[in-house]
Amino acid sequence: MRDVDAHARSDLVVVGAGAAGLATAIFAARAAPHLRVRCLDGARRVGAKILVSGGSRCNVTNREVTERDFWGGSSRVVRNVLRAFPAERAAAFFEELGVRLHEEEDGKLFPDTNTSRTVLDALLNEAAGRGVTVETGQRVTVVHKTGDVFELSIDSATTTARAVAIATGGRSLPKTGSDGAGYDLVRRLGHGYVETTPALAPLMLDGDTYARLAGVSHRAILDLRMNARKTRRLEGSLLWTHFGMSGPVVLNMSRHWHRAILDGASPDVLVNLVPGESFESLETWWLEQERERPRAQVTTILATRVPSAVADVWLDVAGIGSDVTMAHLARDARRRLIRALVEAPVAVVDSRGYGYAEVTAGGIPLDEIDPATMQSRVCPGLYLVGEILDVDGRLGGFNFQWAWSSGWVAGQAIAKSLS
Repeated sequence: MRDVDAHARSDLVVVGAGAAGLATAIFAARAAPHLRVRCLDGARRVGAKILVSGGSRCNVTNREVTERDFWGGSSRVVRNVLRAFPAERAAAFFEELGVRLHEEEDGKLFPDTNTSRTVLDALLNEAAGRGVTVETGQRVTVVHKTGDVFELSIDSATTTARAVAIATGGRSLPKTGSDGAGYDLVRRLGHGYVETTPALAPLMLDGDTYARLAGVSHRAILDLRMNARKTRRLEGSLLWTHFGMSGPVVLNMSRHWHRAILDGASPDVLVNLVPGESFESLETWWLEQERERPRAQVTTILATRVPSAVADVWLDVAGIGSDVTMAHLARDARRRLIRALVEAPVAVVDSRGYGYAEVTAGGIPLDEIDPATMQSRVCPGLYLVGEILDVDGRLGGFNFQWAWSSGWVAGQAIAKSLS
C-alpha cells in the first residue's frame, strides 16, 4: 500500500477496494496489462466486509445464481450482467487464484480454508501481481469531469484519470467503511437515486412474547401482508433472538418489510411454523391425532411438529393450558391453535438497521447504466459496480456474485475502451 501522489495521472481509478472494486481493477488489468490502474479506499485496511461476511468464512458465491435471486431494479439488466460472468466462472476464477471452494447447504460455496482471509488475500495478491496499486486511507471526496478527464479530490490532494469506477458499496455495516458517500459522488455527476433501506437485517419485535425462544431455530414460512393481501412469501430457517427474529428467511424478508414502510404502507408479517401445511391439512392431521391419542397432552402432540419451546409459547398465545389433553381440547381452542400455527402475526417494529444489515436495498437506478459495460448512460467514462446500484440479492452468496459479475463486465469494457 502506498500514498496517493498529488496530481498523478492514471488510466483507471477505482473508488472503493471491496469485492466489486478489487474485481473491477483485477479484470481491467488482466484484459489490458499496460493500463495504470489504481484502487483508492478511505479505510485504513481494505476488505473489512469480505472479512466479516458469512460468519467470517465468506460465502463467495452460489452453485446456481439467476436474476430471480435478486430484487431492486430491472431483472433484465441483472440477468445480462450475471450471464456475462456466471457463478461457475466466478468459482473457476477463485480456483485460479488458489482458493478452492466447497459446497454447503442451499448451494453456498465457501473456501476450503473456511476463513474469509483466504479470499481477501487472494484478491489483493492478484491485484498486486497485475500491477494494480491499492491505496488505503485515501477518501475520495469529489469526482469532477472536464472534457475526457476525471479529476478526483482526495483530502487536499488531487489525481486524474481517463476512467473512473465507483465501487463504494451502500450503507450496510458502516463500521467497515460503507457509509453511503459514494451516492453523493455519483449524484453530483448527474445520476438519479432510489431511496435506500437496510436489507438482510434481523427484525425486531414488539414486546417480549417470544424472548424465551432466543436461540431456537426451525424452518418457517414468512408472509408479508399489506391491506389484507399477501404480497411476498418466503421460506427458510428462522432463528428466534432476544430482540426478535433472525435467520435466512427473516433476513431475506427484511428488505421487503422496509420497502413497504418506505412506500407508506403498514405491512404485517405472518409466521407459518409448519411449512407445507395449510389450516385444512393441519386440522385433518390434528383430528387424526385426537382419535389415536386422546389422553396425550396437547403440548406433547404439538412438540412432534415444532420445537418443544415453540409449542409452549404458542399454547400460551392461544390461551391453552399445558396440561390439557387432546380429548379435552375444545373445538374453538383447537381451531384457534391451528390458525396460529399456520398464520401467526408477529409485531415487527423495525429491523436492527444498517449496523447489522448485510446489504443495502436501493441506490443508483439500473436503467442509468449500460448492462453490457456497466458504464454510466449519464456520464461517459464513469462505471458503477456492486452494491452502489439498485440491486440486492438474497442470502447465500448472491451479493458477492453480483460484485464479481459487475466487476468483470466493467473491467472488460474499461480495458477495451482505454486501449
